[in-house]
Amino acid sequence: MRDYQRLTHTTWDCKYHVVFIPKKRKKMIFGAIRKHLGKVLHDLAEQKGCHILEGHLMPDHIHMCISIPPKYSVSHVIGYIKGKSAISIARRFMGKARNFTGENFWAQGYFVSTVGLDEEMVREYIRNQEKEDEHYDQLKLGI
Repeated sequence: MRDYQRLTHTTWDCKYHVVFIPKKRKKMIFGAIRKHLGKVLHDLAEQKGCHILEGHLMPDHIHMCISIPPKYSVSHVIGYIKGKSAISIARRFMGKARNFTGENFWAQGYFVSTVGLDEEMVREYIRNQEKEDEHYDQLKLGI
């Protein structure tokens, strides 16, 4: 039996595979920023009633399997997470008291697909993301 969640008048199971990148796909997600982002992303998702079921932070992108209640659109939640996490990074690591200078940490877009009945396969893919990237790089280089 599937684990369905409930709101007052709704029973739901809405899960998404989301990928987003730093501006210009720079390799910026490492060290202290990586540790900070893990907690921040979970906290921001919880503020919207969402749950990050699986996630992996790579140096130049983030994969997550996230459960979003149907009362929010995916773009609303991802925009909120990206915006607030960028402000948090600017304040903590870039010495900015306020983030009104037009600087952005994240690129504008993101990738999203519904998980549906393939949830375990998507979660496994996210868990093994580093191995997948190494395999892809080897294929690209012809090794």
